Amino acid sequence: MQLDTFETAKAEDNYFIVKDMTKAEKVTEIINILEDLYPTTPVPLDHKDPYTLLIAVLLSAQCTDERVNKITPLLFDKADNPYDMVKLSVDEIREIIKPCGLSPMKSKGIYGLSRMIIEKHNGKVPKNFADLEAMPAVGHKTASVVMSQAFGFPAFPVDTHIHRLAYRWGLTNGKNVEQTEKDLKRLTPKDLWNKLHLQIIFFGREYCPARGHVVEMCPICSRFARKTKMR
Repeated sequence: MQLDTFETAKAEDNYFIVKDMTKAEKVTEIINILEDLYPTTPVPLDHKDPYTLLIAVLLSAQCTDERVNKITPLLFDKADNPYDMVKLSVDEIREIIKPCGLSPMKSKGIYGLSRMIIEKHNGKVPKNFADLEAMPAVGHKTASVVMSQAFGFPAFPVDTHIHRLAYRWGLTNGKNVEQTEKDLKRLTPKDLWNKLHLQIIFFGREYCPARGHVVEMCPICSRFARKTKMR
């Protein structure tokens, strides 16, 4: 891949910007780089169906996917469906998932959403945002991941990491993840949203960390990073 096609200019805070390029052209180039680096995008959280994905995504809040993938087999060995999950107590769930952090909130959420799935949705994870977001401990980002990765619905889940990269690349001036999601949806093709979400996550882990980031070595930031860093 040629990463030096366009002229770059050094910014004062060690960031680079590309001159004389429209935002649409920049988005196209970023998409091309991501597609070249990550042509396939396996779901990083191990799961076998929408329910186990929902639980895994809930557990991933402020926890690494690697750790979640070590804990979910222990939990799913006891309960991999809502009917078995409600047979466990909140304390039993909490003890299993404790290494994932935030276990008091997450254990109550897992138990509560499992009961709701049984009582209101005939034991099946619902396929719409409203019902998903009505569940305990399920926010818009978690619902978006389930809708996109379990059901194939076009969505663009934005967490703090994607929010940081989108700002760093000048794709949003949003002050929160909600505005960044709107901006990314407006700038990118709808049929690419599900894949782009994962591509940006993979890219951030490999090339664009929050700390210790070497701009000159980053395939995207070396060309497109804005002058000011996110506060």
